[in-house]
Amino acid sequence: MSKNSDGFSTRAIHVGQDPDPLTGSVTVPIYLTSTYAQADIGKHQGFEYSRTDNPTRSALQEVLASLDSGLGALAFASGMAAEMTILALLASGDHIVLSDDVYGGTFRLLDQVLARFGLEYTLVDGTDLNAVRAAMNPNTRLVWMESPTNPLLKIVDLDAIARITHDGRAKLVVDNTFASSYLQQPLALGADIVVYSATKYLGGHSDLVMGAAVLADQETYDALKFHQNAIGAVPSPVDCWLLLRGLKTLAIRMDKHDENARAVAEFLDGKPGVRRVIYPGLPSHPGHELAKRQMRGFGGIVTVEVDGGIEGASRFMRALELFALAESLGGVESLADHPAIMTHSSVPKEARDAAGISDGLIRLSVGIEETVDLLADLDQALKAHG
Repeated sequence: MSKNSDGFSTRAIHVGQDPDPLTGSVTVPIYLTSTYAQADIGKHQGFEYSRTDNPTRSALQEVLASLDSGLGALAFASGMAAEMTILALLASGDHIVLSDDVYGGTFRLLDQVLARFGLEYTLVDGTDLNAVRAAMNPNTRLVWMESPTNPLLKIVDLDAIARITHDGRAKLVVDNTFASSYLQQPLALGADIVVYSATKYLGGHSDLVMGAAVLADQETYDALKFHQNAIGAVPSPVDCWLLLRGLKTLAIRMDKHDENARAVAEFLDGKPGVRRVIYPGLPSHPGHELAKRQMRGFGGIVTVEVDGGIEGASRFMRALELFALAESLGGVESLADHPAIMTHSSVPKEARDAAGISDGLIRLSVGIEETVDLLADLDQALKAHG
């Protein structure tokens, strides 16, 4: 089947997933094996050891590449494993331009781990193209952006950032976790590498931890494939199978996430006790028009700041009933996260304050429950918040 000419959901269901030739199974088998018999020394059927390749993982990687219209894709044991393997392509003294509003785990990896090995980084507001251009150095090898960002949902002009990146002879990495391949296609906008925490929307059911990277060119794919095998942070065949299953419903899930998030954002906007609502689907969002141009929808994350700092946020979040108080996002169930204490606690307070991640900020991952029930839950929590 063509990787690019068929519709998104058709590819999600069929690419790399032909019926099993041995049994006719319409789902890809889970190949729970560590090694493979060879007909002779060095003569195998494309598989020799499951750290290097596994048939279930290969099927997954084929469909992941198709959904982002990439040359190839690689799966990893977690989103952070994918990020670490990408960053392992660099050398001591190399420089990274990093979005200032980035997932806390990404910042922690660079600031507390890889900085010890000589990697340098500069934090920059990705919505300020002049700032991005000014941050580029002769030793800049990567520009690392999110769009929408985590948790402030900034929308970055990926096409413009790609041109700045390539003018500086660097590669653009886009963390597309919040949008998913259904809502946004960074490679088509000029990115070189798209990275995902597949734990989130791609999987969609809060039942696996995985990462993925999709590549635009053969050279980068070959280098990352070598490092995937050398570092070895690969997912289990069972998790690959779960992700294959999740991808089949990605499009219809994202449409419902988007529908519910728009309703939540509109409901909360202007409510007493709510200082601000951040959602790209609101016309008041500074990136609204850009999001309309480079995305299919606005996504399922709504960030809200309530009165009362940590105490006010705690009152509101404790009162929620359908929204579970939990880290992560992108599952079918709705979740509420407090970035300053939970997902972004590794970011120093002064950096959080500078970026606008206040103590009253709450990140809502809006699930696919009935819209009216979600709004009723938020309404009663606001009343409890006072």
